[in-house]
Amino acid sequence: QVQLVESGGGLVQPGGSLRLSCADSKSIFSIPIMGWYRQAPGKQREWVVTITSGNSTNYADSVKGRFTISRDNAKNTMYLQMNSLEPEDTAVYYCHAVLGARQYWGQGTQVTVSS
Repeated sequence: QVQLVESGGGLVQPGGSLRLSCADSKSIFSIPIMGWYRQAPGKQREWVVTITSGNSTNYADSVKGRFTISRDNAKNTMYLQMNSLEPEDTAVYYCHAVLGARQYWGQGTQVTVSS
């Protein structure tokens, strides 16, 4: 059973940083693909970044060089370090996992970048 819970969102000024966490109730070691999506006001949900169990990563061009994804299997947690945040990064961020043919989503955490 995969149950994903996000945390770490909040309000930050442009240029600031946040670290999002996505914790599984059990283990993420066996989850081959995990990542983050986001949905900004008035926009469709978009893919942000993906990480595999082998720590291979792919980033959307909009966040490349600013965001870093990582996995801590011992803590059953995935992280998204977000630096140099911009107002355009404002969105609800969703943890995402793929296991076999099934996909799982967290409840979302709000990130607001504003001065």
